[in-house]
Amino acid sequence: MKGVILAGGMGSRLMPLTKVTNKHLLPIYDKPMIYYPLQTLMQADIKDILIISGPHHAGDFLHLLGSGKDFARPNGKRIKLTYEIQDEAGGIAHALGLARDFIDDDDCTVILGDNIFEDDFGATIQNFKKGAAIFYKEVSDPARFGVAEIDKAGKVLSIEEKPQQPKSNYAVTGLYVYDHKVFEIIKDLKPSGRGELEITDVNNAYIQAGQMQAHEVEGYWSDAGTFESLYKASSLVRNKN
Repeated sequence: MKGVILAGGMGSRLMPLTKVTNKHLLPIYDKPMIYYPLQTLMQADIKDILIISGPHHAGDFLHLLGSGKDFARPNGKRIKLTYEIQDEAGGIAHALGLARDFIDDDDCTVILGDNIFEDDFGATIQNFKKGAAIFYKEVSDPARFGVAEIDKAGKVLSIEEKPQQPKSNYAVTGLYVYDHKVFEIIKDLKPSGRGELEITDVNNAYIQAGQMQAHEVEGYWSDAGTFESLYKASSLVRNKN
């Protein structure tokens, strides 16, 4: 199992905070934002982690995180960090596609760099076998997110991106697990109306193949892409500490 943190984008919703820095380097309470997805992967005992960012602040990530020698997994062993540049915005699936050579034939855990989780997903990730897995959280404003339709048996029926009339209150969080076949799916994707390769289309391909698992997030979860969610994420972490 290898890890991928997607930390690109312009952070336009957080201007002027992001005028001179990458969103994922902003603080969440007492740590840079990027530390939290890194912790989620380390808790799953993932050693090899790729960070994908845009060209403007890639050096800042390298300066902050280095080779990974200063970060330890629960077993005390160090991680190894690799870096990749996404030259232009093309969507989450496009960014993930850049990790193909890094992942090779391994499975991968992918996390968006602005997603903050309380839960430890280590056992779930380490027990992953094949196909794909999403992690969902019940929210009061599902129309802001990709929304999962899940039956009583826990089977994912569909995922719809930012629907006007959500079929459930289950938001798909920015944490995913895929087998190596994900890159064949990405290769065949067509750009959405936004001109991007959508991760929801990747997930729906696995659903149609009957190879999608779903796990509910029990603790808190927040993204941090807006002023309100940035403040919320900091408050959640502070109150937990």
